[in-house]
Amino acid sequence: MPEQTQSIPDVRKTVTVAATPEDCFRVFTEQPAQWWPPSHVLVKKERAGLAFEPGVGGRYYEWDVDGTEIAWGRVLEWEPGRRLVMTWRIDANWQSIPDDERASEIEVDLEPVDATHTKVSLAHVKLHKHGEGADRIFRALDGPSPGETLELFAKAVARGV
Repeated sequence: MPEQTQSIPDVRKTVTVAATPEDCFRVFTEQPAQWWPPSHVLVKKERAGLAFEPGVGGRYYEWDVDGTEIAWGRVLEWEPGRRLVMTWRIDANWQSIPDDERASEIEVDLEPVDATHTKVSLAHVKLHKHGEGADRIFRALDGPSPGETLELFAKAVARGV
């Protein structure tokens, strides 16, 4: 396993937005429907909503029009205005997995640039945990910054949501 850990690098993206770290954290965790990529869906029917349960151990999840919920993962670190770390429960075929055993992690760090701007960093780490097909996940995520998720997040912040 250690060889596989070394062979799948982290994927890191950044964007700088005109907002405080506290506002960024609020938009990220309280208004995910405003920035979540529309193609990132695990429910089988039309998605009705997305939410984060605040605090360590909370889920971030979506639900469909019938009320069926699927968790994208669990919160591992919850530091408002500074940092959010969560598991990412998908498999190499972009399907939901039921627990964190094979889940990688997403780290979101918020760093003030000045009084009115924040550097938002999003990293997909521990991708080796996805097992066979982890390299496919890496290739799909690896690309120029800021990437789709942070680009949509920056637009949501600019709209003042």
